Amino acid sequence: MTAIRGWPPDLGLRRYDTLDSTNEEARRLARNGVRGPLWIVSAAQTAGRGRRGRVWISESGNLFATLLMPVTTSLSPQLGFVAGLAAADAIAAHAPGAQVALKWPNDVLLNGKKVAGILLEALGHDSLAIGIGINLLHYPPDTEIPSISIAAVMGSPPDLDGILLRLARAMTAWYEIWLRGGFQPVRKAWLMRASGLGHAIRARLADSEREGVFEDLDEDGALLLRDPTGTLTRITAGDVFFRP
Repeated sequence: MTAIRGWPPDLGLRRYDTLDSTNEEARRLARNGVRGPLWIVSAAQTAGRGRRGRVWISESGNLFATLLMPVTTSLSPQLGFVAGLAAADAIAAHAPGAQVALKWPNDVLLNGKKVAGILLEALGHDSLAIGIGINLLHYPPDTEIPSISIAAVMGSPPDLDGILLRLARAMTAWYEIWLRGGFQPVRKAWLMRASGLGHAIRARLADSEREGVFEDLDEDGALLLRDPTGTLTRITAGDVFFRP
């Protein structure tokens, strides 16, 4: 049971003081037959990580959460965009007047700086972990992609239970939209909040870099980059940087 008032009764919640990472706990639970949907939340992480194995700074006072859910479709990567919309909705509710935007493929920006990141991991056993970290109080300094916290913008951090409840409700709502309508309504909503759309960007790939205009997302969520020669390149994985 949970002490969060208004928590959906059909949505599980497990809370911890410390974990290595909420995604790893989801992996352990899935291995033991837990399918979810279940939110896993920890006050602190000792081995948090982001995309490509990067360290995710996990100071107490921020939100570290993973949604463990059963997935039986090859389209599950689209749920990264679903999670991005949910996180953006939750952050916007606690940062009125601030600019909340989405950065391809899986970041949320607050006033142009990274405030949240998302990590999807297939766990086998037809399960998926959707990890979401939000900088409520702390943020790492001197990062390649500038970061920020909600507290730095608003003067104080939001109540953790409050933003977790908003996040869970928003995730459920966007997931239902995805189930009913497929990726198209999610893609349309994501593009409306996309940072850098229509502007020059630099995309760092595994073995090269590309520059051009961020033109669109395709039907699978890949970034479409128009280079100076007019060639349209489909990018499925990489890091995006905005040109000044």
